[in-house]
Amino acid sequence: MSGIRVLEAGPRALLVELGSGEEAEAFHAELLRRRAAGELPAVREIVPGARTVLLDGVEDRALAARMASWTVPPLSRSAGEAVEIPVVYDGPDLADVADAWGVAVDEVPRIHARTEFRVAFCGFAPGFGYLTGLPGHLNVPRRATPRTRVPAGALALAGPYTGVYPRPSPGGWQLIGRMPAPETLWDPAREPAALLGPGARVRFVAAEATR
Repeated sequence: MSGIRVLEAGPRALLVELGSGEEAEAFHAELLRRRAAGELPAVREIVPGARTVLLDGVEDRALAARMASWTVPPLSRSAGEAVEIPVVYDGPDLADVADAWGVAVDEVPRIHARTEFRVAFCGFAPGFGYLTGLPGHLNVPRRATPRTRVPAGALALAGPYTGVYPRPSPGGWQLIGRMPAPETLWDPAREPAALLGPGARVRFVAAEATR
């Protein structure tokens, strides 16, 4: 791990800055492991970001100095809750993604579905998880012109991330498929409300189109 920088983000909050997204995921996983083992002092909330982890409600002010000296093991992508999400790979940007990957169009669903993803962090909209797992050479750019409306359930790629839109919204990601039941991504009556929480493992399962 290239370096851990711990900043005070409030009277009882700490912001940990990491050198990369992968390091942030590894540090978040280490925090969860230590909390489950009873090794982490009382912390009300742990919120990962793209390259940061926020700890809110920190009772032990000496925690910052200790965290800065932690040795954090590499992220284990086999750890965490596993979630399977059925998707229909019929998105309007499949051909563009195939060109970017240098493969045939029908290879895009095969490559994507055999990849195991992990929710790095959540944001943008309730229930929207930023999923990592595709190798770096398969990163794709955002669309030059964003769409004014992306339907709920759209399966999309941008940069190193995969995501599923939980509700209709504007968006500039590349659409490669759709989730038939997007309402399961965010359900305020459920605990937790988000189907995809940080640290969860995710696999997309190709489904037959019904429309």
